[in-house]
Amino acid sequence: MLRVLFVGDVYGQPGRRILGTHLPTLRPRFDFVIVNGENAAGGFGLHREAAEAILRAGADCITLGNHAWHHKDVYSLLLDEASYPIVRPLNTSDPGTPGVGWRTFEVLGASGEQERLTVVNLLGRVFMEPVANPFLAMDELLQRPDLGHVFVDLHAEATSEKAALAWYLDGRVAAVIGTHTHVPTADTRLLPRGTGFQTDAGLTGPSRSVIGADPQGPIQKFLTERPHRFSVAGGPAELNGVALELSDNRTLRIERVHLTEAGEE
Repeated sequence: MLRVLFVGDVYGQPGRRILGTHLPTLRPRFDFVIVNGENAAGGFGLHREAAEAILRAGADCITLGNHAWHHKDVYSLLLDEASYPIVRPLNTSDPGTPGVGWRTFEVLGASGEQERLTVVNLLGRVFMEPVANPFLAMDELLQRPDLGHVFVDLHAEATSEKAALAWYLDGRVAAVIGTHTHVPTADTRLLPRGTGFQTDAGLTGPSRSVIGADPQGPIQKFLTERPHRFSVAGGPAELNGVALELSDNRTLRIERVHLTEAGEE
């Protein structure tokens, strides 16, 4: 059995701060920790400082999303696979894209046995920029016999697309957990053939925000119907994620994780 913690989208410095506060305490309870770092650098993408903060807090693997290429730093990070265990979206259309879309790790499980865990990062296509079909990308990947437990971070906008892919993969992967919309969903569940699913793990970042941004930016955009600069919100932060117990490429147990800073409910 593997005990896995997945932490939802880390947003800016507040997200890195609360991750650094809580993850070292949580870490001994888990065999492997996956953190989505898609928004860790100022709300957009990942740079070296953010990646190192996430790994220093206790992450074993960092996943990305549609803002993967926002900072040029990420190219060198993706090429340094030994130092930076980062998984970028698998279903990019360009075969020359730097980095890898899945990675298999050898993990010491709760029983003391070495087990394989493959982490996959996918992009959705509904209301997103064009990418290759994530359903077909997974069909191709799952032809490999050596993946072990398969954990999928599906970075997508539409709840229907996330649910459809989870049901499509039910029984073939251990878990499908959604990211990108930054709002934790209340549909944490085990599908009939053993795949753990939640539509969105939620935000790890500012609590008093509009999905991480200072509310004034989004408010002005909606009021004026014109582009407006967004900035990372200040104030207290929260950590959202999902804890899972995996066995034989299935989820035995899944539950939401929600932690706050002192004084915040």
